[in-house]
Amino acid sequence: MATDFTEETATDAVIESFHATPDPRLREVVTSLTRHLHAFVRDVRPSTSEWQQAIDFLTATGQMCDDIRQEFILLSDVLGVSMLVEAINDRNSPAATPATVLGPFHVVESPPRKLGDTIDLIGGGKPCVVAGRVLSQDGSPLPGALVDVWQANEEGFYDVQQPGVQPLGNGRGLFTTDEQGAFWFRTVVPSYYPIPTDGPVGRMLDRTGRHPNRPAHIHFIAGAAGHTPVTTHVFVKGSPYIESDAVFGVKETLITDFAHTDDPQRAREFEVTNPFAHAQVDIVLESASGA
Repeated sequence: MATDFTEETATDAVIESFHATPDPRLREVVTSLTRHLHAFVRDVRPSTSEWQQAIDFLTATGQMCDDIRQEFILLSDVLGVSMLVEAINDRNSPAATPATVLGPFHVVESPPRKLGDTIDLIGGGKPCVVAGRVLSQDGSPLPGALVDVWQANEEGFYDVQQPGVQPLGNGRGLFTTDEQGAFWFRTVVPSYYPIPTDGPVGRMLDRTGRHPNRPAHIHFIAGAAGHTPVTTHVFVKGSPYIESDAVFGVKETLITDFAHTDDPQRAREFEVTNPFAHAQVDIVLESASGA
């Protein structure tokens, strides 16, 4: 069949070439990929010039990747693939915190910090206290749980996007919950921001009339012994773009009120200037056994 490669025989010929693949899962994946990719090509019927443009786009996407920037993750995000994978693999109990995208900027190890430390190393922006608990799905607290946190600054940039402007580790912290499963830290209220638009993904959004913006949020990865870790967000209630997140990451249950607080006594307790914002974040993990 490979010697008579036509539009009609193409798909079967390629699938047949994978027949001896020893790994059954890999054979399943490449077979399905071939069927769907060929169906796409038959559907849009690209010209040779358009095919070359597609190759150039993928090449440019790869060339944009480095130790700090992952353009392919960004492409997956804006096409909704990242969140679709999360949805397919989200087998959590209804009580567990929903998972969202990792995003392209979890690229450095968050520095360990003590409870109550600030992750804002440069000052500026509205002060904020984020407090919460890590809980098992039955409501019991999880002491010793790890809570990895990262966010953009008040101008919408992550530390790795502004070397020489922000110190590495700004907006990041790795916290360990106390005996009650509680954690808290100081920061600034995050801002909405555009995903990077200086690469092929940004040009694609521009050409398709889509905006690149994400609503204000803080990233979390929480994990505890005997439980399935979760990667999630907390979105600032009322932030612009809540209804049109460029990467489709918003879930209603993850929108949190960063409440304006004007209380000098509480400000002194939290060691922040007054007034400040306060957000309560509880992260519920599913037990690894699913029980």
